[in-house]
Amino acid sequence: MAYDKFTVLKSTAVPMPIENVDTDQIIPARFLKATERKGFGDNLFRDWRFENDGTPKKDFVLNNPIYSGKILVGGKNFGSGSSREHAAWAIYDYGFRCVVSSFFADIFKNNSLNIGILPVQVSEAFLDKIFKAIEANPNTELEVNLPEQKITILGDGASESFEINGYKKHNMTNGYDDIDFLQSLKSEIKTFSEKSIY
Repeated sequence: MAYDKFTVLKSTAVPMPIENVDTDQIIPARFLKATERKGFGDNLFRDWRFENDGTPKKDFVLNNPIYSGKILVGGKNFGSGSSREHAAWAIYDYGFRCVVSSFFADIFKNNSLNIGILPVQVSEAFLDKIFKAIEANPNTELEVNLPEQKITILGDGASESFEINGYKKHNMTNGYDDIDFLQSLKSEIKTFSEKSIY
């Protein structure tokens, strides 16, 4: 399933300075029945966003109208817990294209990269700087430059580099999942197979 190409993203951000956010909070287990990637955004952080009767909780950041954007800034150890792919699906379906944290659980990180969400791991000091910038001005924009592997706080120009696997970077800049990548090599594979016939 192809997704949007990711090159440079400039957006305001939603701050969620909570550490150890696990996948069961990102998308509770009772919402894992569907097998397609659609509709999960409605239940992103369901138990933190809504009361039992469905009323939005006013003190949760996603219900605060002053914050918006395609970048979610989370606390340390984001995406821990179970390996459910649906957590990444919910974040993507809600509209986020990038999650920033000082540490990601490996499985969540890979699940995100597989569907077009860029997990940007920064130092704890730079993460704190981002939170403070957004707190001072909710309209603060971040620029995430994947080709250059750099994230910048546009208000003051502070920036930091981040790491990403080369294969995943190639796929994200082209909007490929693993199947799309193989299909992009179709002509090369065909040429190789024809040369291999004897």
